[in-house]
This record gives sequence, structure tokens and C-alpha cells, in this order.
Amino acid sequence: MKAIGFHQNHPISHPQALQDIEVPTPALRDHDLLVEVRAVSVNPVDTKVRLGGDIPANGARIAGWDAAGIVRAAGPLATRFKPGDRVWYAGDITRPGCNSELHAVDERIVGPMPASLDFAQAASLPLTAITAWELLFDRLCVQAADPTDHNVLLVVGAAGGVGSILTQLARALTGMTVIGTASRPETREWVLDHGAHHVIDHRQPWAPQLAALGLEHVTHVVGLNQSAAYVPQIAAVLRPEGQFALIDDPVSLDIGPFKAKSISIHWELMFTRAMFNTSTLARQHALLRRVAELVDRGEIKHTLTRRIDGIDAATLMQAHALVEAGNMIGKVVVARP
Repeated sequence: MKAIGFHQNHPISHPQALQDIEVPTPALRDHDLLVEVRAVSVNPVDTKVRLGGDIPANGARIAGWDAAGIVRAAGPLATRFKPGDRVWYAGDITRPGCNSELHAVDERIVGPMPASLDFAQAASLPLTAITAWELLFDRLCVQAADPTDHNVLLVVGAAGGVGSILTQLARALTGMTVIGTASRPETREWVLDHGAHHVIDHRQPWAPQLAALGLEHVTHVVGLNQSAAYVPQIAAVLRPEGQFALIDDPVSLDIGPFKAKSISIHWELMFTRAMFNTSTLARQHALLRRVAELVDRGEIKHTLTRRIDGIDAATLMQAHALVEAGNMIGKVVVARP
């Protein structure tokens, strides 16, 4: 079958950063589905793996961890789906990615695709929706917050892929006041249109902007980028015993400023459950099913902002370049026409 992979780690400007290759159709494990891939989204993890990820000794590395497609076959213990079902998922970073015609994925991390979306729209959501859901409900456990308290969530970098769905989930499923950060007029508008009650500029001091909204502090902060640089401001605006969760990869993170306030720190990596085959693995199936319901009810919007037609090395290189530019609003998706 056709796939897109790489044999060496190259910058996206290199002509062989991604290549069209031929690989065998994947064999299915017990809980696997064989999915005909119709659309894939490109995330920062794809560019990171292309630049520095391990490469098999006897073949190419295939990236891609956001897909929507059609089930074509199922393993002997797979019971949740049947051939012909439309599905969406983010997958498992320890296995070949979805940049291929057919893809094998464990059904326990796959959900039924929203009926109201096409494949390209659907592919914009799984990885970010899983990340956002786990941040809110598994790491920060916002569902356990005292409902009589004034809970305020600050989302740093709210116009990107994860921020665009996290603000929506928080607005739809919690009673929190949701504040996003954005610095450009177009990103501010996007953040407000995707669930935030208010927007502040992360390039300016945060505390005065929050004070202008009548807020002395926030109860929860989610860091989606440049977390290390923002530690002093996060420590300043979080109330004592507040919570901070992050997803980015700072080279170092000085958490000393959090001690005086007993601020708790949480990491989120949506691949953890699949990497370690945790007992909670199937929660990703459940949450993707729930998000699909919210989408079909009109409570959650897809975050596709750029569609490129044709899944091959050339189109995926375009998408990687867009993500690496660092100013994306929403998500870029590469889809079969």
C-alpha cells in the first residue's frame, strides 16, 4: 500500500523530508481495526518526530496521529466497530502513524465519527480533543471543583489546536469562567468564538488585564506553549492552592515560584495510555464518543481552518511547514478528494 514516511530526520526544506513509499498492509492485533484513511491532521508531534524521532533500522518511519476514515476489517477481539463504520482517532505514537492508505489502530482508542462532519472536518479534532479532555477531567479534575467557588480557567495559547477545543469543552461542560490568551485581532476573535468568556494578551502583563475584568486571581491555568517563559506570571495570577497543567516540552522548568502557594503541577500527554497500555485505555474511546455527541448536538465546533487535498508527500510537507511556522489558528488537514 501507499504511505508517506522518512528514512532520515530532515528539516522541512529538505526535498526528502517526507517521501512517498510502498509498505505492506499492516497485520492486525487482537483489538485492532484496519482503517481506510480518508483525512489526516498535522500536529506539532508530527514535526517533532520528523525532525528527531527514531527511525526503524530496516525501513521508514511513518508519522500521523490524527485520522478519520472507514473501518475495513477488525481483529478477533475487536467488538466496538464493524466494516463500513466511520471512525476518528489519534492513535498510538509507538506504532506506525496514519499517513498511509490503510492503518491499524486499537479500537479502544477509536471513536465513532460525528455524523454531522465530513472526514476533513473530523480529522481536525481527535488528538486535540483527547488532550483537552484529559487536561480538564483527568489531570485538573475540574469536575471535582467546588461549584460554589468562582472557578476561573486561564488557557495560555488558546487559538491553537488544543486551545480551540479546550475552551469549547470548558464552556460547554463546566461552570468555569474561561479566559484565553491571544495577541492578534484575528486570534482574539477566534478564541471568543470558540468558547472563551474573555481574552487577554499574553504579551502584556497578565495581572492588570485580569484586574480589569474584576478578577484578583484564577484557579486553574493550562499552558499550551512557552510554559517555562510564563512561570512568573502563572505563579502571580494563580491563587494559593491553584492548579497548573501543561503539554509543551520546556528544556527546563523552574517550579520554585509555585512552592509558596502550594500550586500543583500536572503533565498531560495523550499518548500515555496507549504507550503503557494502562487500565484506563478505553477511556479514550468513551471520550471520543462523547465529543462526537457534543459535535452532533452543535455544542462543539470543528477547528479545521486549512484543508489541503490529496494525501501524499508533497501535500504533507505543505502542512508540516504551516505547523512549523508557529502562527496557525485552528488546524490544518490533508484529505483525500
